[in-house]
Amino acid sequence: MINITLPDGSVKQYKEGTTPLDVAMSISEGLARNVISASFNSEIIETVTPINNDGSLVLYTWKNPEGKKAFWHSSAHLLAQALEELYPSVKLSIGPAIENGFYYDVDFGEQSISEKDFKKIEDKILEIARGKHEFKMRSVSKDKALSLYNNQNNEYKVELIENLEDGTITFCDHSTFTDLCRGGHIPNTGIIKAVKLLSVAGAYWRGDENNKQLTRVYGISFPKQKELKEYLELLEEAKKRDHRKLGKELELFTFSQKVGQGLPLWLPKGAALRERLENFLKQAQKKAGYEMVVTPHIGQKELYVTSGHYAKYGEDSFQPISTPAEGEEFLLKPMNCPHHCEIYNTRPFSYRELPKRYAEFGTVYRYEQSGELHGLTRVRGFTQDDAHIFCTPEQLDFEFKNVIDLVLYVFSSLGFENFTAQVSIRDPKKPEKYIGDTNHWELAEQAIINAATDKGLDFVIEEGEAAFYGPKLDFMVKDALGRQWQLGTIQVDYQLPKRFELTYKGSDNELHTPVMIHRAPFGSMERFIAILLEHTGGNFPLWLMPEQAIILSISEKYEKYTEKVLNLLENNEIRALVDNRNETVGKKIREAEMQKIPFMIIVGEQEESDSKISVRKHGGENLGTISVEEFSDIITSEVNSSLKKFK
Repeated sequence: MINITLPDGSVKQYKEGTTPLDVAMSISEGLARNVISASFNSEIIETVTPINNDGSLVLYTWKNPEGKKAFWHSSAHLLAQALEELYPSVKLSIGPAIENGFYYDVDFGEQSISEKDFKKIEDKILEIARGKHEFKMRSVSKDKALSLYNNQNNEYKVELIENLEDGTITFCDHSTFTDLCRGGHIPNTGIIKAVKLLSVAGAYWRGDENNKQLTRVYGISFPKQKELKEYLELLEEAKKRDHRKLGKELELFTFSQKVGQGLPLWLPKGAALRERLENFLKQAQKKAGYEMVVTPHIGQKELYVTSGHYAKYGEDSFQPISTPAEGEEFLLKPMNCPHHCEIYNTRPFSYRELPKRYAEFGTVYRYEQSGELHGLTRVRGFTQDDAHIFCTPEQLDFEFKNVIDLVLYVFSSLGFENFTAQVSIRDPKKPEKYIGDTNHWELAEQAIINAATDKGLDFVIEEGEAAFYGPKLDFMVKDALGRQWQLGTIQVDYQLPKRFELTYKGSDNELHTPVMIHRAPFGSMERFIAILLEHTGGNFPLWLMPEQAIILSISEKYEKYTEKVLNLLENNEIRALVDNRNETVGKKIREAEMQKIPFMIIVGEQEESDSKISVRKHGGENLGTISVEEFSDIITSEVNSSLKKFK
């Protein structure tokens, strides 16, 4: 007999060779019908994999992210089979599950596919699925694996296999199809009831621009047709909210090929929006005891060698900038933290002067591949709301919790209510990825877990997601469409202070090394604004809107009264503009609606006579005829309700 520990902590005995499906059946028939994947001792296995040792078992259904991953990974196999049957000369490379769906990278040779081919591929996938073929894993020797793919002239699979150890290579079979695979499948193809191919794109083999460009086919699948229909409706809504589309319509930002890919240009309205966000955070930071600093856009290469960033991210940085001086090399700044370490190092500190909190809206540069660039969410130049706190080990807990409060304040003021926290720690199996000693890592990881627990955060622990110099607390936010984004991060770092030889004099008159907290509630200003645009659909909180009201004059005769209303609004610090064009009020209202302006103020003969204004809210609600003072109170009340003061 073997002992199986379940997620609720209970331990049950089963015969050796029991499968996850057997365990599910012992719990309930309903669970057995719905279980589609499992993990044993944190390793993903099939539902029919025999278990021969004691250990912990987790069962996954479609409702679990792990279940969806197995479902979509299995669907990628069906896509590959369908492509092979429809296009016999194709060469398959890799086909993983992704956050929403799956893809397969394929070498079509002289052939090509487009959206007009999607229907026949989808039909073929569903035809295969209806066969209810089981997914079966088997081990294969390296020689046999290489022989199979050499015979197929598939250099992509051969390259993958050559990098694998003999004895670790497995294939997955279903129907008449075989693929190189590490596992993690649903029980059989019949569970897949609905499938949709979404797009095709170019993708360099292994992400290297020097390699051949393959065709990446994206798709998504579901266990019910109804779920596919709902997803496609959500996709249509996402297209309407695409920040690139809204950014253009609302005249917030643009890109120029002459300036360069991935380098956004902020238009006046967008620049004003950024400034309001910066001022919002600066005010909160000032109350929290931060001091603003400014650092240059470049730094000597040696600075980033010292910090370790060059060794870790050198390939993703812009190439060194040479100067007329021999041997002098600079880099476009990839991170702000080394600069802040040097600011701390300008003079000696006593423990009585700590913590020191340096904040900066610092622009950094990373050379992202052109195929990875995407609007504002993936750019080559971006501004971080960066801050670094240098404190004693005894101050770490208090300071970390204060940063959590700041992040939560930002989220609540901007309407991000649905979020979870992720404690990102080391991967103990890959120590080469990290710098520093184990003792400091353990202290840092435990400090984050303690702070998150004390603040009552709903958090998960993820191995392998830490920064190379320390663990972190990441905030995973769900937007209005249910999509998850990583926004806001807090990191504990014992390593950079040692590398930069930072010290403070303790109460014992000895020199000690401070602990460093890295934090960025927005993360990247560019990415944050993109996510906020899509979350709100361009209907930002009233305090953040570029224009809070627009005055629509019925005719030019009321121009003087229009100016009077505008002056009164500006005196009350309400951002407004005037539309005095010789157009119908109906057309002006339609255009104001497209610009997402929260309030439309209509003025004409009656309004001028009564010294009042007629107010219409974005979306069509009519607030009637009121005084400017009453309207100002409405604006002030709405702003105050959403923009709380930071304590």
